[in-house]
Amino acid sequence: MKSSPGSGTLGKALLNRCRFRFLGLTPGQMVKYFFGGNALVAVIVLALITVFLFREGAGFFTLNAKNIRLYRRAGLEYVDFIRRQVDEHTALNRALNELRLAQFTRLTASGRSVEEANEALEKFGAFAEAYSDAADDVRGVLSDLTDAAMAIKEREQVNDNRFDFGREIAQLKAAFPTYREANQKFAASLEAALVLAPQLTDARLEAKMEAVKVKTRAFIHTFPKIELDMAAWRWDKPILFARSVASFLFGREWLTASFWQDWYGLVPLFCGSLLVSAIALSLAVPLGVAAAIHVSEIAGAREKNLVKPAIEFISAIPSVVLGFFGIAVLGTALRGLSQVQWLAWVPGFPMSERLNALTAGCLLAFMAVPTIFSLSEDALNNVPRHLKEASYALGANRLQTIVRVLLPASLSGIVSAILLGFGRVIGETMVVLLCAGNRIAIPDFTEGLGALFQPVHTMTGIIAQEMGEVVAGSIHYRALFMVGVMLFFLSMLINYLAQRIVQRYRISIG
Repeated sequence: MKSSPGSGTLGKALLNRCRFRFLGLTPGQMVKYFFGGNALVAVIVLALITVFLFREGAGFFTLNAKNIRLYRRAGLEYVDFIRRQVDEHTALNRALNELRLAQFTRLTASGRSVEEANEALEKFGAFAEAYSDAADDVRGVLSDLTDAAMAIKEREQVNDNRFDFGREIAQLKAAFPTYREANQKFAASLEAALVLAPQLTDARLEAKMEAVKVKTRAFIHTFPKIELDMAAWRWDKPILFARSVASFLFGREWLTASFWQDWYGLVPLFCGSLLVSAIALSLAVPLGVAAAIHVSEIAGAREKNLVKPAIEFISAIPSVVLGFFGIAVLGTALRGLSQVQWLAWVPGFPMSERLNALTAGCLLAFMAVPTIFSLSEDALNNVPRHLKEASYALGANRLQTIVRVLLPASLSGIVSAILLGFGRVIGETMVVLLCAGNRIAIPDFTEGLGALFQPVHTMTGIIAQEMGEVVAGSIHYRALFMVGVMLFFLSMLINYLAQRIVQRYRISIG
């Protein structure tokens, strides 16, 4: 006897129902628990990542406090008063050398031979030599005190119980009169060197020379304060735990594997990340939003089918490939462009480094465009059609409708797209590691737009570069995890701001 056509389907339904009853679950409950289970897995993974980050980074501040206490007890802090003074003089001397190189380049570009250019720069060379030699006596004192402080540090590290810090530090401070005499000679030599400063023919270079003179005189005025600070310094002054936290959050140096003292300051890495992200967003936001408006409201069907997949395909390009492109093509092209004579008026031109914040920012902008484009287009497409029709009915043209109706109505979605694009670029690792230049220093924002052409390092880049070389459990290891914790908090802050902005600009339509 043949079964009816519906009997098979009915039998399967009965069988499935029996299975659900056997498990004690209805089909609706099965669906609920399936998707709820996936959500629970995501929450558990996030919790595990959070616990792991905090567990590995938690001991950093304790180790850093111990590190800073040794820095003071061994007298390294005392010697660093002089070291910072010498480093500032070195930076000013470097600025003079860059001025000499710029003047030499202009002379040779004007048709003079190398010999003629060097002859014209003889006065400049005598001035630069006198400026550099002014610090010789202070450098000698610094060298002697460095050796003494390092000996104290080494004896402390081997736990020499017979070691008397007070007696050793007293011997270290006994060199203070010698330093004061060298410091007075240093100031007098700098003043005498400034008298030898030549007049430069180029107005722009002469302005830089005057800036060096002003900085030098301000530098000389700091000498008495350095002497007062050294006289008041105490090796046994207690260091609060809060200084360990402050030195990380507000420290301006990230210096590791140093024979002298390691420092773990977040500020140069944070500034580098923000600068590169700002460059990327300033390029990606106009391009991404404008492309979304064009595809959503202006482009025809054939054009839309061509442009949209092409933009979305960018996200499929591996970041390491873009990094190689930045090294081989983009960085070289930007530096070549900066050397064009009629662009010499641009601050920072000609570029001294082809791998810098601008090179990395351009590539990150390229990577962020698909995210901003896709989400902005979705926001524009979700605007109710009757709003556009009403705008056209009132006599508005296409541009007026886009600017006054569509953009305000989709603003929350566009802002969310921008913030997600920001999260995309600030979390990128490979491109910034290859193309940002990896100089751990705060960009010199006094240069204006010239800061865009300076090499920087980022938070993600430092983790990728150094994590493979550190000893597990060391202070350096835990410092890198604390950088990861800061990135974690930054990501949370971006998501929080996205939600707040969406709530603030949400427009009730309908």
